[in-house]
Amino acid sequence: MLDKHQIAKRIARELKDGMYVNLGIGIPTLVANYIPEGIEVVLQSENGLLGIGPFPTEGAVDADLINAGKQTVTMLPGASLFSSADSFAMIRGGHIDLTILGAMEVSEEGDIANWKIPDKMVKGMGGAMDLVASAENIIVAMQHVNKEGKSKLLKRCTLPVTGVRCVKKIVTEMAVLEIIPEGGFKLLEKAPGVTVEEIRRSTEGKLIFEGEVPEMQF
Repeated sequence: MLDKHQIAKRIARELKDGMYVNLGIGIPTLVANYIPEGIEVVLQSENGLLGIGPFPTEGAVDADLINAGKQTVTMLPGASLFSSADSFAMIRGGHIDLTILGAMEVSEEGDIANWKIPDKMVKGMGGAMDLVASAENIIVAMQHVNKEGKSKLLKRCTLPVTGVRCVKKIVTEMAVLEIIPEGGFKLLEKAPGVTVEEIRRSTEGKLIFEGEVPEMQF
């Protein structure tokens, strides 16, 4: 099973040179530490940052530089800071090539639930609803099962939905999966040491795979 850093490192392989990328709260923020050599991407945070770098070392922390998850970050040469109004104009205008989000549930149709658990306090949905409505490509970084061992990859989401038919790909501690147009989780890669049968048992929604499924590469 992968840890959260390995999930982030695998997702970083999806980045392409020249992309503008939004990193959601949680595991997605770790992607900033694993940008592949030889490519240049511009990382955006909806609180008004463009050009985010890796997380700072202890001696380089600047408490005034934080991402949307209130984590301290670094800024690369040429980075810019601006209002959240400008940031959301960028998002809503379709200027973000890839959004990487965390999720509590994803359905086999590509619906995502990631902002509210009923009867629990929530500060709001943040920028997630704008991001899922505007982004061309959405990759989800999440755990395959919850603390009780129940699948979070479902036929239908049980929690309040953030966006419908928007997720394109999912990376979990067990697998890389793609949402296919007709509905279903297509198994692209499995984590080292994980079997297809284990992934099948951990996936409530329709799981599709063909032939020998390769192991993830980092």
